[in-house]
Parts: sequence; structure tokens; C-alpha cells
Amino acid sequence: MKTALITESLDLVAGRCDDPTPLVYARLFAENPEMEALFIRDTDGSVRGQMLYQVIEAVLDFAGPRAFGANLMRAEIVNHENIGVPREVFATFFGVTMQTFREIAGPDWTPAMDGAWRELLDDLAATVA
Repeated sequence: MKTALITESLDLVAGRCDDPTPLVYARLFAENPEMEALFIRDTDGSVRGQMLYQVIEAVLDFAGPRAFGANLMRAEIVNHENIGVPREVFATFFGVTMQTFREIAGPDWTPAMDGAWRELLDDLAATVA
């Protein structure tokens, strides 16, 4: 059930927004302005797009088979800590993504979707901790 709800929410976003990357990062930087400096070399947004892609892949894995998401998160936590991104902010990115997607989906974002995402965020937070 959770997998279907997460997938449905992602389908809603895809149907309403060609590229949610700028919206996700605008929210991330508004909430964590110190993070923007880490993207100074990403002049074309490709790093941001790749990171959001990986987040979506991890979300789908955590919502479904759990084949690689936890290991991906552990590796990326180390990679990000090496460039000065605290573990807590890393976990924040997933919440920012969910909030942005909920906003894009608007009134079609259901309480069930919200519950599925919150459960998934709790699972991700446990992995990050």
C-alpha cells in the first residue's frame, strides 16, 4: 500500500511539474541558507538534478523492495560529511522534497499519501541516524 501511495504522489508531481528540482532547492536554501554555498560550482543545475534523482530512487526503494536505499544513504552521508554537510541536514533534504511535492500536488495530495511519506521519512531518519 505504501509503495502505491508514494508512486501515486510522484506521478502527481510528474504530471504537474516538468522539473521540480528548482522548487526543491529553493525550499532547501530558504530553510538552510548555508547549504547554497556548497552548490557554487553547479552553474547549470545538473548536480542538483542528479541529487534529486537519487533521492527519488532512494524513496522508491525505501517504499518498496529495500534493495539498495539504505546502503546508498550510508555512502552518501559519508560523501556529504566530507564536504561539510552535517548528517541532520542530509536527512532534511528528504523532508524538503516531500513538502515541495505536496505543494506541487495541491489538493490531490491525500492524507494517505501524507501518512505514507511520513512513515517513509521516519524510516529514512532512522537510517541516517
